[in-house]
Amino acid sequence: MLVSYEWLSQYVDLEGITPEDIAEELNRTGIEVEVIYTRDPGVSGVAVGEVLFVEPHPKADRLKVCSVNVGKGQLLQIVCGAKNVAKGQRVPVALVGAKLPGGVHIKKAKLRDVYSHGMICSAKELGFPDKVLMKEQTEGILVLEPDAPIGMDIKEYLGMNDQVIELQLTPNRSDCLGMWGVAHEVAAIFDRELRLPVIHDQVPMDGGLSEEVRIVVESDEDCPFYTAQVVKNLKVGASPQWMQNRLISAGIRPINNIVDITNYVMLETGQPLHAFDYSKIKGGQIVVRRATENEKVVTLDNVERVCDPDMLLITDRENPLGVAGVMGGASSEVTPETTEILLESAFFDPMVVRQTSRKLGLRSEANIRFEKGVDPEQIIPALYRAVQLLCQLCGGIVASNAEVEKVGDVEDVIIDLRHERLVNLLGIQISQEEVMDIFRRLGFPATLEDDIYEVRVPSRRPDIMLEVDLIEEVARLYGYDRIPATLLWGQQTPGGLTKSQKMRRTVRHLLRELGLNEVFTYSLTSEQAEQEIASLHEGIRPIRLAMPMSNEHAVLRTTLLTQLIKAAAYNVNHGNGHVKIFEVGKVYLSDEELLTCLPEERFELAALITGKKTPTIWKSTWSDGHDFFVMKGILDSVFERFGLRDVEYQAAQLEGFHPGRTAVCIMNGEVIGVLGQLHPKLAKRYDLDEPVVFQLDLESLLDRDIDIMYHPIPRYPAVTRDLAMTVDINMPAGLLEAGIREVAGELLESVDLFDVFTGAQIGEGKKSVAYSLVYRAPDRTLTDEEVQEAHHKIVKHLAEFYGAELRQ
Repeated sequence: MLVSYEWLSQYVDLEGITPEDIAEELNRTGIEVEVIYTRDPGVSGVAVGEVLFVEPHPKADRLKVCSVNVGKGQLLQIVCGAKNVAKGQRVPVALVGAKLPGGVHIKKAKLRDVYSHGMICSAKELGFPDKVLMKEQTEGILVLEPDAPIGMDIKEYLGMNDQVIELQLTPNRSDCLGMWGVAHEVAAIFDRELRLPVIHDQVPMDGGLSEEVRIVVESDEDCPFYTAQVVKNLKVGASPQWMQNRLISAGIRPINNIVDITNYVMLETGQPLHAFDYSKIKGGQIVVRRATENEKVVTLDNVERVCDPDMLLITDRENPLGVAGVMGGASSEVTPETTEILLESAFFDPMVVRQTSRKLGLRSEANIRFEKGVDPEQIIPALYRAVQLLCQLCGGIVASNAEVEKVGDVEDVIIDLRHERLVNLLGIQISQEEVMDIFRRLGFPATLEDDIYEVRVPSRRPDIMLEVDLIEEVARLYGYDRIPATLLWGQQTPGGLTKSQKMRRTVRHLLRELGLNEVFTYSLTSEQAEQEIASLHEGIRPIRLAMPMSNEHAVLRTTLLTQLIKAAAYNVNHGNGHVKIFEVGKVYLSDEELLTCLPEERFELAALITGKKTPTIWKSTWSDGHDFFVMKGILDSVFERFGLRDVEYQAAQLEGFHPGRTAVCIMNGEVIGVLGQLHPKLAKRYDLDEPVVFQLDLESLLDRDIDIMYHPIPRYPAVTRDLAMTVDINMPAGLLEAGIREVAGELLESVDLFDVFTGAQIGEGKKSVAYSLVYRAPDRTLTDEEVQEAHHKIVKHLAEFYGAELRQ
């Protein structure tokens, strides 16, 4: 919101208060001021002049010699090349010695043997950007109003001395999207008198009632309040310079007096208005309804918009006249030939306006205000204010009564505030008289009885709904800087981590120790990415956002792997080809196509490695890359840290994974994780070098009572035996290991697979697997006979139940 200091001073007595003072106090009371700037881009020595004579240049066809009166007692001869210069115009004249933006200095010049004592300026030469100029002002010299005072400093006439305060408003302070709302705030802060214009009902004069406005609101839930009035006998032209100055200060381009008045009142009251050319409304009837499927509207920017039934239209029964709350239609646009208008003021549902604006890709000043919610008590006063200005500035005559279609009344918001609660929450001893005075400054009518304030909140402040909101208002006006810093008091409870938090912290520390980097990625992803790789959970559906910002962030993730893959690809594309990353985060699960309840949120752990493991010191290349077994070792370390020894790996084929290098992790018959290499097609799509990933459901581990037992360092030596067996090529190594543990007894300390070999010497359909077995007794040194007996049992059991043959 851009606030003109000059404009604001019309509503609040700012004597002795500078723009810097206003900015300081607004920042102190919770409204951020982005910047203060002056509209003067560096102009000096430019005055209003009148062109008295225009003659052709004797030696140049494109130049003209002008005699200009600038109120100095004598005429100035100025050579001008603008096509639109003419006798009788009031124009900005840069005198000899003047300075213009861009370091331009005006000197006495001689053009084709004719002296020029100054320069007649264009709007661009005065530093005005095209975006705030009318089309006719962008070409040639700037022509001022016929009554512009001759000799007046151009900065004063064009309002270039004005200072603009740019507010960075939070969504809850929609009241400050209008000058009156800002005036209320400034008057309350400085305790100054508020001087808002007096607005009277605009009723037709005798004989003026010639039109009847008929309004039909078919969708009253989207438009609970609609009013309109007809004004005739209008003369379209440029708006007064003072109004143009204020519009330009607010960043709005003047167009014509009718449109400018609607914009001016919108900036003044915060209530958007729209003017329809009444002669183009068939039947003189306004209908507010939802659009039909694929209904087309040509908006004021001359673009055809395709609407859907979620959008609200203003129509005349036959044709659309505009998109409600967003932009008017070209078919009813005010033109230079317009003589009568229908002026609209309404309340449109903020959600409908916001969705329509997003779908159509349209943003406007009116749309910004409607989607935050306008003050319903300003709808009719804003209409009357605009009609009042139309009659004063455009020669208008009120031609109808203000027709109102309204659903219900605005209920007063009355909130009780306990003085004791106020004092306890703020930690200050503030008197009741001071609190009542603050409510007076805010314009909140209040009464006090039995230490309880009964406060009526004006409709312009929809953000005030609870007792604590009133306490915040008191604190703002009292001054946050006046509230002393005090220690917290009351009963205290020692903090601590939950079991889930401890687990996540342990996992993070472990994986960092193993050389992986932690990443934090978006919880939103694309539907395509979700379909590329399998989730740990079956039967779930992606949860779509109602209003996604982009297709890349349209659904909530059901697996952490989609964003990990993108993070790895981003690193590879930026020159980091050796990636080891992990993430602990939530996934969002639901089996409903249309949500009726909140989705389940589960913490999961995922990791990805790709590229080479470590640099080789004496060479410029990297050593061998990561593979399935490297990642399995990392995952085993996680299980080991939590004392989980009953996790099994089973080969699996899952979407997005390599069909021969993927396994699921099973604990107590339940799948708790997946480990594998990404499918080559998926890896190629993201330009990754054989990436290996795992994902683990951390929530499933919380249900287990994990007891990590301490084992003392063994005192007696171990005996190691290697066991090489020939088995069927499809025999899982994990099954053989389970068989070994089953019959080895208590003497077996560990089993490690260290070799798998296939080849012609082994035989077709066969493979060799080799294990290293460690035997140890806790209370004695084992004899060869004891070890040999246990070893023989293992060989016999594997041969009998698994068809394993001992390799010689």
